Amino acid sequence: MSVKDMIKKSVLESAVYNQSMASGTYVTIVVDMIVALIIGYIIYKIYKRFFAGVVYSRFFAVTLIGMTVLTCMVTLAISTNIVISLGMVGALSIVRYRTAIKEPLDIMYLFWAITEGITIGASMYILASIGMLVMLIVVIGMSKMKENRGTFVMIVHLNDDAAKEKILDVLKSYVYSVKNSILREDTTELTIQIDMNKDDGIAEKVRAISGVNDVALIQYNGEYHG
Repeated sequence: MSVKDMIKKSVLESAVYNQSMASGTYVTIVVDMIVALIIGYIIYKIYKRFFAGVVYSRFFAVTLIGMTVLTCMVTLAISTNIVISLGMVGALSIVRYRTAIKEPLDIMYLFWAITEGITIGASMYILASIGMLVMLIVVIGMSKMKENRGTFVMIVHLNDDAAKEKILDVLKSYVYSVKNSILREDTTELTIQIDMNKDDGIAEKVRAISGVNDVALIQYNGEYHG
């Protein structure tokens, strides 16, 4: 028998390739997978509740559950077998994901699900719980910030030059900026960006000004991607 064969035999017969596990290990695996499933479902519900983008994707939301469970499974595999961990590193290093994520906050939820899966797979339940609590506080805080402040775009058509000054006089108590002014034959179109807490009837006030033909008020959250 050659030296190469001896080395190969010694490695194959070592405990590294031994797939047998103690009963306690099986219990840990089952518990971790169940906890990962529960945590993933909680993240899914939080994402669904606090989603503030343009188009809600249920398929992406469900992906968060699978991401948590699969990451937990990978962590368990790495922690129980050195050879698998080395092979996993090589396999994952060649994976490339081409799906474009349009909502910036979706990246945060993806990493949230992944990190929860890793910590649960490592049986670090206290860290996973603290991470869930901290992230929940962050999500609620960000949601409150969006609710307290909004950006609106007002489009006004008027046929009297004096009406423009009256409109700006009505808006003087708001934070606003005139984005566009288009002059046609007998009509002027104004596009005004207004920052305010909520729609408090400003459109009706502008519409009541003499010389104003019509008013359109659109809420803009800055998350639209064409």
